Amino acid sequence: MCKTTIEFCAGNMHHDGTEAFMQELEKDASLQVIEYGCLGNCGECYLLPFALVDGLIVSAADVKLLKERVMKQACSDREREASGGRS
Repeated sequence: MCKTTIEFCAGNMHHDGTEAFMQELEKDASLQVIEYGCLGNCGECYLLPFALVDGLIVSAADVKLLKERVMKQACSDREREASGGRS
């Protein structure tokens, strides 16, 4: 079973709460959390908190909503994997 990968851009940490959220996720052994210097999504990065969840951009107006969306995407990835890749 593969871990869900959640990637953050170091440049996105200026959004209040993004860094704390990343650190919270790092404590979850079922997730692989990676911080890069740049993910190449500069427009998104400047405007909104975002993360890549298994390569898909997940963004939100604030970190509270980002948490909800990231966890929903991570859970759907795990469910899809558990079902053998069937959606």
